[in-house]
Amino acid sequence: MSSPTRRSVLLAGATGGFITVLGSATTASAEVRYYSIAPGYRVNVRSGPGTSYSIVDVLPEGSRVAITCQTPGTTVTGPYGTTKIWDCIASGEYISDTYVNTGSDGYIRPRCSL
Repeated sequence: MSSPTRRSVLLAGATGGFITVLGSATTASAEVRYYSIAPGYRVNVRSGPGTSYSIVDVLPEGSRVAITCQTPGTTVTGPYGTTKIWDCIASGEYISDTYVNTGSDGYIRPRCSL
């Protein structure tokens, strides 16, 4: 019987900090992909998928985010076009996809269940 392997996961915090989580796993896990925020932009993080939701944080310039899921919301125009897609970057934290360099005009992650 083989012993569990150790793995380290680097998580980007909404304020740009990083947390390292150590754990053991017996199988390989899915790789977390991070996407860059448009250069020169600070991005409002909102409590829901729209501009009417409260601002809960602000991402500084140069941030990178992991997108857990995506959902439609308020239409926003920004550096990467016009879209109604909102990216969930943490529980209760959403940013407009128009500020995220995903390489696509459509959905790249599963739909959120709100």
